[in-house]
Amino acid sequence: MTGLTIRPARPDDADDIHAALIGIAETVGELHKMTSTPGDIRRDGFGPHPHFHTLIAEVDSRFAGMCLYFPIYSTWRGKPGAYVQDLFVAESHRGRKIGERLLRHLARAVCDQGGVYIELQVDAGNIVAQRFYQRIGMERDADHVYNFIGEALLTFAAADEETA
Repeated sequence: MTGLTIRPARPDDADDIHAALIGIAETVGELHKMTSTPGDIRRDGFGPHPHFHTLIAEVDSRFAGMCLYFPIYSTWRGKPGAYVQDLFVAESHRGRKIGERLLRHLARAVCDQGGVYIELQVDAGNIVAQRFYQRIGMERDADHVYNFIGEALLTFAAADEETA
């Protein structure tokens, strides 16, 4: 595709990244759970110790999509990888393989850094995304995800180990 560029995000991309996250939340019907702000993205995604990394896809210098990820490590494999938290392509650019190109760009970077895998989760109701990942060759495993979020995390962390 002519005019497509994939590059690392910069702090001035925070508004576009956040708008993409809102787009994902709307797609899966979870906008009411979205509490992050562009300021959170700027604070936590850039600087000396970023909590995540983002690849930006641009077509003719305009935002077309993004892949937000962070490094992970498999103790069973003994190798690093990447966890894709969010993959988004702007509606006006869908069907042009931008999502696939973002993931391929990440895959090459992971391999160049000695990594051997990429993981992600897909919302159970997002059939379009599930088909996309299957089409590009990703395999689904049977892991179940458990978590502590918000108040549950604070409660668990604060509990006295003797009485818990």
